[in-house]
Amino acid sequence: MGNFKEDIARTSAFVFDVDGVLTDGGIIPTVDGDFIRRYNAKDGYALSYALRMGYRVCIITGGRGRTLEHRLTMLGIKDYYTDCVDKIAVLRAWMEREGLDPQYVVYMGDDIPDLECMREVGIPVCPADAAMEVVEASRYVSEFRGGYGAVRDIVEQVLRARGDWARDSRGVNCSQGIASR
Repeated sequence: MGNFKEDIARTSAFVFDVDGVLTDGGIIPTVDGDFIRRYNAKDGYALSYALRMGYRVCIITGGRGRTLEHRLTMLGIKDYYTDCVDKIAVLRAWMEREGLDPQYVVYMGDDIPDLECMREVGIPVCPADAAMEVVEASRYVSEFRGGYGAVRDIVEQVLRARGDWARDSRGVNCSQGIASR
């Protein structure tokens, strides 16, 4: 583990929790057993852009629901694991399958169930409002809260460090996960 800025310039993949990271942590249960969550559009754009630039993105969450899966699919995320109880087993299997060096994987979590995964990777990070134990385990604490730009913050920092941020002005159509023309 070296300098944070040097390490993020070697990042090859991102892993994110959902509730409290991609969202503010609030959920509204619906009568059909699903949940309504609030997402940040800039976080979504950053994730779609990272995918378009060739980065691997994985979501590992204890959260569940059709609307959650629909949101991830809209962003172009293919590797997602919902209703996950054993996050560390899923993370290890995913990194092995993808041939990733854990030292260059970013994991952003916000609460106790994320700690084991954060200790497994070289670049553990968290939103500003994460649990104190998670803050202490992180190499970087975003100035933004979960659901309010924390994901965009770390994705943009990594892509800037690698010279991949805003490389062209075509943008991303997040509803299809492909470049707009």
